Amino acid sequence: MSDQFFVAPRWASFIATFAGIGQIKPAPGTWGSAGAVILWWLISRFIPVSFQSASLAALALTVVLAGIPAATRVIRTTGTKDPQFVVIDEVAGQWITLIAAPITWKCLLAGFILFRAFDIVKPPPIRALERLPEGIGVVIDDVGAGIYAWVVLRILLHWIR
Repeated sequence: MSDQFFVAPRWASFIATFAGIGQIKPAPGTWGSAGAVILWWLISRFIPVSFQSASLAALALTVVLAGIPAATRVIRTTGTKDPQFVVIDEVAGQWITLIAAPITWKCLLAGFILFRAFDIVKPPPIRALERLPEGIGVVIDDVGAGIYAWVVLRILLHWIR
């Protein structure tokens, strides 16, 4: 673990690292996305199907609203523009990708792959969103990647059915 992880306020580190998942190496962003998919799969078991889309949208919004200030605090503490161990942005983007998607292993895997691809490639204008200040830039670019992945997943689901 990074010594800087302990310097930021505990609440900010806990949220920004998605309860420490961001400290897993290699590829903490991939671990954060995988953790988000698994957590959603587990949570969805307790939510009626008719409420799953709204529930996941609410969770994603909550993560965005909590993730921006948490990421900002960690960034200010570490002096790093986008620390790799901050993965709450991956959680937000991954959950956006999965809104209204069936909870099947194929769909969850496709959503995971699509989100990771868009998050890594960052097609326009996602790369520009990274330049927004502090936690806003860190989180919002992944929101954009999540929206792109959501659109592609919806298209795939339309053609597959």
